[in-house]
Amino acid sequence: MKRIRYGFIVLTMLLCSVTSAEAEVSVFIGAPHVSIGINLPVYPQLVAVPGYPVYYAPRLNANYFFYDGMYWVYQDDNWYASSWYNGPWGFVEPYYVPLFVLRVPVRYYRQPPVYFRGWPQHAPPRWGHHWGPEWEQQRRGWDQWQRGSVPKRAPLPTYQRQYSGEKYPRVEEQHEIRSKQYRYQPREKAVREHFQQLEQRAPAPAQREREEEPRRTSPRQQDDRNGVRSQPQQRGPVIQEQPQQPDAVQREQKGPRSKEQEREEEQERRDKERGRGRN
Repeated sequence: MKRIRYGFIVLTMLLCSVTSAEAEVSVFIGAPHVSIGINLPVYPQLVAVPGYPVYYAPRLNANYFFYDGMYWVYQDDNWYASSWYNGPWGFVEPYYVPLFVLRVPVRYYRQPPVYFRGWPQHAPPRWGHHWGPEWEQQRRGWDQWQRGSVPKRAPLPTYQRQYSGEKYPRVEEQHEIRSKQYRYQPREKAVREHFQQLEQRAPAPAQREREEEPRRTSPRQQDDRNGVRSQPQQRGPVIQEQPQQPDAVQREQKGPRSKEQEREEEQERRDKERGRGRN
């Protein structure tokens, strides 16, 4: 039993050492703010695919690419794109994936799906075989091009390296930062259209203020929304309303009285008694 426990401890230490060594490029699964299942803590290392205007991430356990100013990920049999290295990601229909992204050879997929097995490593995936004849008919000629007319690679948006962890910008901030620090515009029509769709998702300044308005509400308004009604704020000491007391106790609490007040009260008491006798 002790040997088993010792072996488990040694194995845990080895795994921790490997994880810490590759923490800067690791892919975290199931992060709460990433819908496609990956989360990059820092800007990934990107290497050019020889002969293609595409970059890939060799140290990531993911099918992660950069082309024409945008990032492309093939995850769970779907394509996603983003203008920032860690999303948010937008779904891309197979009919609209850029041609040169589809043409990347199989060997550059760091997490190839099962159906890639047996396909030539130096050739692109057999998308027509996978997506069917309808797709292949619409994307006819996707795997044929002149090697000498390959466009230049888009410059890498290395300015995003300074935005990692808690410094990673929100969606409404990404467009403004990108427009100031990255002037490249997508060249391919499909990429431009997808880029515009992603940019339109960012809320306008007026909409952003409406979205942030609940953060500026008073504590009472916040409690009312949650079903808990708070008391209005009091200025100065709180004075509570006292219950009504008998006449005799009230007279004692009024303090000392003058003789004239006593005569008036005595006369008032006699008048009351006379009224009772008449009734």
